[in-house]
Formats: sequence, structure tokens, C-alpha cells
Amino acid sequence: MNIFSTTDIQNWERFYRANLINSLTGFKAASLIGTQNAVGKTNLAIFSSIFHIGSDPALVGYINRPRKAAPHTLANIEATHVYTINHIHPSMVEKAHQTSAKYPIEVSEFEKVGLTEEFSQDFPAPFVKESKVKYALRLQEIVPIAMNETFLVIGKIKKVIIEEDIISPDGFLELDKAQSICSNGIDSYYRAQPIIRLDYAKP
Repeated sequence: MNIFSTTDIQNWERFYRANLINSLTGFKAASLIGTQNAVGKTNLAIFSSIFHIGSDPALVGYINRPRKAAPHTLANIEATHVYTINHIHPSMVEKAHQTSAKYPIEVSEFEKVGLTEEFSQDFPAPFVKESKVKYALRLQEIVPIAMNETFLVIGKIKKVIIEEDIISPDGFLELDKAQSICSNGIDSYYRAQPIIRLDYAKP
């Protein structure tokens, strides 16, 4: 068994450290966040730091990297207060991954990677048409994290769009039917298969 100390971790080569620490937390949902700026230029970016905060009200959070590393999504959300989160499926993986490239602000990742913008009449942020599970959010709070200059972005769900055969009678989403993918590290993607669904645990 390998054992590493804080000193060992700090002395690792930068990309080795990033790969290991990003993998250490395990499989994560990978999704595309769709935004547009104040003049209507759309943006699309892949994130694997999206998580459930609460169901009533329905809140979802994600971690945005420092502004100098990933400025466009955060700036667009600050300007418009709206965004979408879109699941990724196997046929979309390479295109979704390409959105992590640092395109200039005047370039839309939708156009560059070949994914399709889809707008709802009552919501001004772009969805990904190819996604089978997607939802729209309105910004509630941005919390700066001083330790590493990242941001916790909290949004309230305003609309959910899901293909019908994915929803079970009790509301549970069978995401294996949608083939929603997960990620590990910064560049590896996986299919998820169910093992078991258990009853609510009681003492």
C-alpha cells in the first residue's frame, strides 16, 4: 500500500498531482453548463463539480475555477443570473470534452464543437439539444472560496426537461437509461451501470 504525506503531495510534479487528486474523490457527474453573455453570445463548458444542495427549495451548486483559469461561465452568470446544466451522453463525449479548451470570449463553444443550442421561450439561457436530461437555473448566490480563489455558485432550479422513459413512478431518475456519463480525473469518462436500489434505511 502506498502512503503519501502532505509534503509528498506538494512535491509532486504539477500535472501528476492534479491527476491523482482529481481522481482521488472518485467518479463524478460530468455535465455541460450553458450560458450567454449580455449581448447574446453563447458559451458552453464542461464541469464535473456539480452537486445537489437541497430539494426544497431545489438548489444545485457547482464549483467554478479561478477567474483567470475559467472566466466566461462565471461572468455570464453574473451578468444574466441564468444558466442551464445538461447531462452528457456517450455520443457527445468528445465534443463535450472539447469545450474545456480556452476559446476566446467572442467564440461560441456550441459552434466550435458541433453541439446544438436550444432555447426555451420562457428562459434566456441555452440548453444543449442533444442532452436527454437538462435543467435551467436562476442564480441565488456566489460564494468566493479564499483558499484557492474558486467560487461556489448556487442556483435554484426553474425548469427540468427529461425524456419520459427515464423517470420511474416514484420520481427517481434511471440515468443508466439515458446513458448519462460520469468522469474521473480531468480527462477520463465512464458509463454508469446500476448495482442495486435499496429501501430507505431505518434504525
